[in-house]
Amino acid sequence: MALIEIEVAYAKPDKQKIIVLQANEGITAIQAVERSGMVRFFPEISLETIELGIFSQACSQDTQLKNGDRVEIYRQLVCDPKEMRRQRARR
Repeated sequence: MALIEIEVAYAKPDKQKIIVLQANEGITAIQAVERSGMVRFFPEISLETIELGIFSQACSQDTQLKNGDRVEIYRQLVCDPKEMRRQRARR
């Protein structure tokens, strides 16, 4: 099997991390997150409930990755975006 290079990214408002991995073709998004060890840096990440994307496009955990893909780990929304816009408009 050929090796591919992928990135796993996670960002908080004050801190972000991108980990570059080399893996065999056929690796899935969740396998890449597990192999990256991102949970060691951000223990709040729950592998059972995380939502993932590739270059800002949502994907399932079992999506197979291609060379050059960046797997993004999405945080849960703190509040509803529509409600935030309403609050800003009132000010």
